[in-house]
Amino acid sequence: MIKIENVSKSFGGFKALSGLNINVNKGSVYGLVGPNGAGKTTILKHIAGIYTQDEGKVLVHGEPVFENTKIKKKLAFISDDLFFYPTYTIMDTAKFYAGIYPDWSWDRFNSLKDIFRIETNRRVRRLSKGMQKQVAFWLSISAMPDVMLLDEPVDGLDPVMRRNVWKLILQDVAERGTTVLISSHNLRELEDVCDHVGIMHNGRLVLEKALDDVKGNIHKVQAAFEDGFPEALASQINILHREQFGSVVMMIVKGQSEEIVEKINFAKPLICDILPLTLEEIFIYELGGLGYEFENIIL
Repeated sequence: MIKIENVSKSFGGFKALSGLNINVNKGSVYGLVGPNGAGKTTILKHIAGIYTQDEGKVLVHGEPVFENTKIKKKLAFISDDLFFYPTYTIMDTAKFYAGIYPDWSWDRFNSLKDIFRIETNRRVRRLSKGMQKQVAFWLSISAMPDVMLLDEPVDGLDPVMRRNVWKLILQDVAERGTTVLISSHNLRELEDVCDHVGIMHNGRLVLEKALDDVKGNIHKVQAAFEDGFPEALASQINILHREQFGSVVMMIVKGQSEEIVEKINFAKPLICDILPLTLEEIFIYELGGLGYEFENIIL
């Protein structure tokens, strides 16, 4: 569905993207994370056809996007920096969208009035940032796109509206096979909605996996030993992080859970429990060695 092949992009002397490769399958919800300046917004604007790359390919449905109106009519891009015409009301903007998107649904637009509850005769530019974001989702969902590109999508929305928006998007993924690419700093939120994740650093992708696979080989282990931690164990399992809390050792360990438990049990622990890991913990411990700037991600 979306294929980024060896894409590079420079702005003056700054290289924003450097040999970037991303694959997003049809009907998936792909979360793209990384610190400020990693290149997330830049690649979204390439996929939306706003920028053209210096090198490489940006393909949607197997076709280049830049200046491809046929593909762009199937894309909806909600930027972190929204733009609406100054004098346009919500209804004016809806009519504008209806003239661009061939699959626009007035039935859906009208049915979503009960969700967003903003009078359609109000000028969009006079609304608060959060209400403008609601209008952007209202219009984009009504356009019935094949692909949704979302840049920090739910910033400024209250918790109830966040839930409503995600419910609508995931409904389209399930029923229409919509492909969604989300750029966000909020790993907690992505964990609830994404099935694939990619992490960017310095214009490159350093990890791309199904979310279940990411969680499958990193584990939080809590153990206690009668005579303290057996240092020989450290050479037998891949410990990414270790902390001591009294007699209890907490370890982040990479590998297969059965093999990890077997080797720890051989050391005769008093207790040995495998605890659930969050997505942000996985990224921190697996990728911290790359100098990843996690202070810019909401943990």
